[in-house]
Parts: sequence; structure tokens; C-alpha cells
Amino acid sequence: MHFAYNNPRLYYDIDGLQLQVLSEEKDLGVIICRDLKWEKQCNAAVRTANKILSMIKRNFVDRSPERITRLYKNLVRPHLEYCCSVWNPYLVKDIKLIESVQHRATKMVQATEHLTYDERLKILGL
Repeated sequence: MHFAYNNPRLYYDIDGLQLQVLSEEKDLGVIICRDLKWEKQCNAAVRTANKILSMIKRNFVDRSPERITRLYKNLVRPHLEYCCSVWNPYLVKDIKLIESVQHRATKMVQATEHLTYDERLKILGL
């Protein structure tokens, strides 16, 4: 992978075999792109979190605030926070994308469907 704007983009080889040039690499579960933007990592984390939220919605009939909050904190949030200190999203669109998962999770609680998002966050303690 080549970084920087003025990088001459040299090709490297080992024992006569040329190394493949990549535009992105996944290391320890974090997708690193050559432009060092975290859009693909955010999309992957949100995709995984949404899959788990869908599983929760399909399999749990009891949607009390305590149950949904506990399931969200234990099953969904770790996927959104994994190595977040490394890939800390700084673009507003990435932050909103990640926030949309929590927005969707708070809507699943039966008793708070009619409330605004901020009120749901206060009630659920998120």
C-alpha cells in the first residue's frame, strides 16, 4: 500500500515475485485505506451492528427498556466501538451513520416509540 501524495509508487519484490499493490488492507479487523479515510470501516461496523439489531428484533418478543438496553450494550455496541481509538470517525457523515444504529435501537423499545430521539436516550440511559 502506498501512502502520501509525493510517493513515487515503487514496486517491491521478494525473491523475484512482485508484491501486489493494494488500495486497502484489513488488519486486526480494522480496514485501512490508502487515503486514510475510515468510510469503509464505518460502513462495515454499521453493517454488522444492523445485522445484530435485526437478529434481536426477530428473536426477542420482550422489548422492555431494560432488555433492549442490555442487548444493545452487550451485542451491538462492541462492534461499533472495536478499535475506535484507531479509526476514530471525524467526518460528520460517518458519525451520523454510526449514530443511526443507536437511533434504530432506541426505536425498538415499545414504551418509547412516540418520544423524540433525545428523550429516548435519556430514558434508556444511553
